[in-house]
Amino acid sequence: MDPPAHYVESMLPARVPPARAAEPISVGLNAAILAVRGDEPMVAVVPASRREREGDGALPCGPFSPRQHKTLEAGLRFWVRQQTGIELGHTRQVCTLVDCHGPDDREMASDPPVVSVCYLAPVRPAQCNDQDGAVWRSWYAYFPWEDWRRGKPRCLTEIIEPHLEAWTGPAHCEARVPREALNRTQRLRIAFARDAAAWDEEKVLERYELLLEAGLVGEPAENGDGGHVLAEWRQPPRLCHPLLGDHARVLASAIGELRRSVKCEPVIFELMPDVFTLFELQKTVEAILGPHLHKQNFRRLVEGGGLVEPTGEHRFRTGGRPARLYRFRSDVLLERLAPGVRIKAGRG
Repeated sequence: MDPPAHYVESMLPARVPPARAAEPISVGLNAAILAVRGDEPMVAVVPASRREREGDGALPCGPFSPRQHKTLEAGLRFWVRQQTGIELGHTRQVCTLVDCHGPDDREMASDPPVVSVCYLAPVRPAQCNDQDGAVWRSWYAYFPWEDWRRGKPRCLTEIIEPHLEAWTGPAHCEARVPREALNRTQRLRIAFARDAAAWDEEKVLERYELLLEAGLVGEPAENGDGGHVLAEWRQPPRLCHPLLGDHARVLASAIGELRRSVKCEPVIFELMPDVFTLFELQKTVEAILGPHLHKQNFRRLVEGGGLVEPTGEHRFRTGGRPARLYRFRSDVLLERLAPGVRIKAGRG
């Protein structure tokens, strides 16, 4: 008796797709070196090309060479040292991007394709100077809508939100959005806290990518719908490298990661000098997270959480009482699983 048809078919040799030749790639290393100088959050920027607009630049970066660098991090430190003179302390990977630039950007197309490994590197204020090749700029120069220290930014209310509302309107509603994908209206609500949603300061990258798609940031020529950028909108400076692509995405990822880490890890003290006042610590946290914080609540938070301890010394100021000096209390790492500055997130 002949075997069933399905059994005969199972005996046929499986069709193996032909093997494809390995595609060559190169690996780029990018560093978002962040510091706080005074009460301003800063990022280290290096020249990117000869055709920059005022304020344009790139993050310290370079190619990974397996023959020269033992590890990716060793390569990163080499390029940062070469370009800025900065000796990095703690670093962490924040994202990996493939061809950060768009496929239609022929000027920045690379062959072979580049896989960019991106790092966050917080440094102390003493390392934040303009003498070693890096120029330090406020990261709010690149993302002004993220700065809530003086209340809701005007650029959000007057320009960004009205433009995004029009961009997500019925005329631009996607008819073929996959069920698992969020439409423009949903993305706007999540990223920019529309319809009574809470502002999440960690969603820096999501906001940047939405603005990039809507044509409010990035190349000043045209937006994603083919229309011209609003005439009244002064485009922020660009962070872009000719080979490694859009460095603003790297910076947005690093800021989001730093804001998240501050709440659950003692990373804030990697941005502080060895000794500091509680007022200086508060201003540093405000600079990073964006909002103004209540002085007494903040002091109870850091002292009650065992994050700091007094040194017994004071800093004398003209015309005021001497300020008590503190330092990070390292024993907190053994006492708590998440010893961060647990600021409550969310602003409407």
